[in-house]
Amino acid sequence: MADWVIDKKDVDSTVDGDFVLYRNRPLVREDNIICYGNLTDKYILQMIIMTEKEYKGQKVADQVYIQLLKTDTTLPMSERVVKEGMKTGLSDAFEVGVVWLERYLAS
Repeated sequence: MADWVIDKKDVDSTVDGDFVLYRNRPLVREDNIICYGNLTDKYILQMIIMTEKEYKGQKVADQVYIQLLKTDTTLPMSERVVKEGMKTGLSDAFEVGVVWLERYLAS
């Protein structure tokens, strides 16, 4: 797990502060919003935790809204959304979102 914490000077990224890398892309969370990807790429993944549930005494994500977004900030937000959907559980949401991101970045 300690291998996931990366010194940001070793990564070409626009993310400030400490972050975790997954498949060489930053994974950043603030409150209920999780962003995955480099802002220097054409697309990023955004996941919004809409609801939580209790599991073994801990709150975990339940309903997660996922969006594949263009990183072009000159576009209005409505035009930046490429793909969107709702998944149950953070694991399922992240799995689907990563597939979307990889496919769009490869095209």
